[in-house]
Amino acid sequence: MTSPDDMRALGRRLAAVLRPGDLLVLNGALGTGKTTLVQGIGAGLGVRGPVTSPTFVIARVHPSLTDGPALVHADAYRLASPAEVDDLDLDASLETSVTVVEWGGGMAEGLAADRLEVSIALAGPGAGPVARSEGGAEPDQEPRTIRLEGHGARWDAAPALKA
Repeated sequence: MTSPDDMRALGRRLAAVLRPGDLLVLNGALGTGKTTLVQGIGAGLGVRGPVTSPTFVIARVHPSLTDGPALVHADAYRLASPAEVDDLDLDASLETSVTVVEWGGGMAEGLAADRLEVSIALAGPGAGPVARSEGGAEPDQEPRTIRLEGHGARWDAAPALKA
């Protein structure tokens, strides 16, 4: 991925295989495009927006505009433990919504045995949240590496994700 538009397009492609009950756990450094990916997922699901980072509100529900599942978008960045994720009661709507937890690694896996972990990293030497390439590219134009790792029977049976 080399641009925010590429990341949103990936989100729309992911949305095409998502269904109610799916949990996505997003991991990646600050500025790697987690929220941008969720914007694409929201667009693909046809939910009410705008989809913005829930860092300060912790969790936001975007109802469907198309009779599909709602998008529950949470951010675990400011949470200190899996118990605090549990306190959000995300599991109350898990079966009827698509739930995405940014910064969820080590925090949200207990919500469901079936989950898709998405890891996003800036590619290249010295890459970081404010890194610039030798050509002076802005951070949001730096290439990203995306890794999708499915856990559980739901993702074992998702041929669209097998490459």
